[in-house]
Amino acid sequence: MTFPYDKARLDALVADVEQRMANVEQTAREASQVRMRSRGMTQADFAEISRYANSPGAPRELKDLARRVDAGEMSWEDIASGRALDDEGVQRALQTGVPDLQRAYTAIQEGDDPEDVISAGTPRPGGRGDDDDEPNRFTEDAW
Repeated sequence: MTFPYDKARLDALVADVEQRMANVEQTAREASQVRMRSRGMTQADFAEISRYANSPGAPRELKDLARRVDAGEMSWEDIASGRALDDEGVQRALQTGVPDLQRAYTAIQEGDDPEDVISAGTPRPGGRGDDDDEPNRFTEDAW
């Protein structure tokens, strides 16, 4: 009895599948070695958020939200987890940071290193904003 296949072609297909499986196993081993940068927000993170929200430099909307958290209406954990996302006060407070997040997103899309964008830190108030040579609110250095 003869088989209607080309043994060489079948062997090549089997070898290809075996190589792909080996690649999958290697990728799985490498992925298991990767450490997550964050395991979520810690109590220290929430304390830092609270300190900033209660500071003189915080936006009014964030201060209002901090007063509600301090009054026990909700927690920073509720906000961070999204459980309080439907609340209008939470939405207003979160919107105050949207322009800075948009600038960060744009910088990353334009090829800036994400670590550089992160290290630029908190936006600085002031600056004319109309001069490309002038440092802007998001980065420390415009050039």
